[in-house]
Amino acid sequence: MKALVYRGPGKRSLEDRPLPSIVNQTDVIVRVTRTTICGTDLHILRGDVPTCEPGRILGHEGVGIVHETGSAVSSFKPGDHVLISCISSCGKCQYCRRGMYSHCMTGGWILGNRIDGTQAEYVRIPHADTSLYPITPDADEDALVMLSDILPTGFECGVLNGKVAPGSTVVIVGAGPIGLAALLTAQFYSPARLMMIDRDTNRLGIARRFGATDCIDIGTVDPEAAVMELTEGVGADCVIEAVGVPATFELCEALVAPGGTIANIGVHGVKADIHLEKLWDRNITVTTRLVDTVSTPMLLNTVRSGKIDPKQLITHRFKLAEISAAYDIFGRAADTHALKVLIEA
Repeated sequence: MKALVYRGPGKRSLEDRPLPSIVNQTDVIVRVTRTTICGTDLHILRGDVPTCEPGRILGHEGVGIVHETGSAVSSFKPGDHVLISCISSCGKCQYCRRGMYSHCMTGGWILGNRIDGTQAEYVRIPHADTSLYPITPDADEDALVMLSDILPTGFECGVLNGKVAPGSTVVIVGAGPIGLAALLTAQFYSPARLMMIDRDTNRLGIARRFGATDCIDIGTVDPEAAVMELTEGVGADCVIEAVGVPATFELCEALVAPGGTIANIGVHGVKADIHLEKLWDRNITVTTRLVDTVSTPMLLNTVRSGKIDPKQLITHRFKLAEISAAYDIFGRAADTHALKVLIEA
């Protein structure tokens, strides 16, 4: 089969690899029909994720069709259409029993990280009964592939951890795909203001179309001054960090109101300073999280009902044979206006 392989920082290649096989009887082999590229994949290519070693097939998002099942799999059979979760969970360990599937002792975020991932024609899914979701053969796969990771990540790590509430003020720093996913799902809770900060005017325009009440161009205005003006000098109840660099995290510290929450989503490869000399007396909560995908069933129902359309995040489409070009486009998003790139296997 064809697969996109990580070969070390800055190196990737489309290669011929053997089809995956059943390792444990709880495994399923899925023929991938749709996948996509995540910002985390770019972090891997920059060397920010040391757990991902050279030789690994990348990718942790996808939909597909069950090709083969282990003897212990009870919920799926060959031919079933499925959504692949970015998180593999056994459902039995101490972390899974607490709903922290991302920290599953034999799973978690392993696809495209510790084991081969979804940017391939076939993928092995461990703990399949609790790591796959059934979908109908006529389901909109383009929309549902966004539920593998990006939508639950924006919702759980940003909106839920950030305690977005009716009438609250929310700032999202970073109008990339994950920030926009947080923007879409924050509207479930009817905040009074939804402010988006970025330097990409195209993405800010998209954010406004997606429901942002205020768009702040960091290239032309002081974002701290702009937020303080919009909040009458108080700051925001919830500030969501959706970039993953020190400067944006420290900006979040400057924007949060007393009693507010900073919800980190970004993948950080280097240290970021927490300015306790300014925050120690402000009753601030800082949250971190790896998506657990506990919200995936709810989001599936929301997408099926038409209440939210994550397909609008897709800007480019490629075949698997063109995945190197897809990475080039996605990696130059400021120039190409890319949000999510869809890969058809």
